[in-house]
Amino acid sequence: MSLLDPRLTPARPDLAARHLEGTVEAERFVEGTVLEVVDAQAPLRRAPSGDAPLETEALMGERAIVYEISDEGWAWGQLEGDRYVGYLPANALASPGAPPTHKVAALRTLIFPGPSIKLPPTAAPSLGARLVIVRHEERFAVTAAGGFVPAAHLVPLGHNAQDFVAVAERFVGVPYLWGGRTSFGLDCSGLVQVALGASGVAAPRDTDMQERSLGAVVTANAEHSDLRRGDLMFWKGHVAIVRDPSTLLHANAFHMAVALEPIAEAISRIRATDGEPTGVRRM
Repeated sequence: MSLLDPRLTPARPDLAARHLEGTVEAERFVEGTVLEVVDAQAPLRRAPSGDAPLETEALMGERAIVYEISDEGWAWGQLEGDRYVGYLPANALASPGAPPTHKVAALRTLIFPGPSIKLPPTAAPSLGARLVIVRHEERFAVTAAGGFVPAAHLVPLGHNAQDFVAVAERFVGVPYLWGGRTSFGLDCSGLVQVALGASGVAAPRDTDMQERSLGAVVTANAEHSDLRRGDLMFWKGHVAIVRDPSTLLHANAFHMAVALEPIAEAISRIRATDGEPTGVRRM
């Protein structure tokens, strides 16, 4: 991936990251400040407007290097995880606390203000969100901020799922959302990124990045009968996960959901609009 890919390069004509001085042109260069996402999820947008396209979402506990916070309340910066650049709501960020100790393993959990499920929850972080847990009280894990989370919904930060396809299968029926990464909605590459992340594999955000960097190239036969569970099948701008030799799983705008689909039917349907698959990668 080129250093100058605008999706991954914190540079604008008026402002750029200090480490890019001498590489890009900008009116000024600044050091970034590391901030942490404190909302359940925060939209990262292409422009500083609530109407701007959603590029991706940052989950609770993820960190961003912020280079500017505008008077209108937008933080421009770069996510530490997948390096995506864009605009985040500044009120979704705060100075980092202690390093996270646990992550959400359920599709979504709830944070309660006290040790009772009858209390109105204060947040609903999604799978992959990171939390600092300081102690346990009965069936709750207590966060550093004093929130109570069902302990059964969490795993230690270093725990990895054994089968990323099984993780992805849990999202079947979740609505399709361009740029989404949560059980409220997600797109094709977001599904791959979140499922692989639950298995301890860091994946880039977009399909073209994933096709270049994930796994090993597979030369599939004409019938695609040699595909294995966990293979990633790519088209221009789209990716699907092979569930078994005859079925794939993908978030897609045709079903407007994460759906299971026969591989042959998917290839035939997508051929009409986006052509043949561009490649297969084996994880």
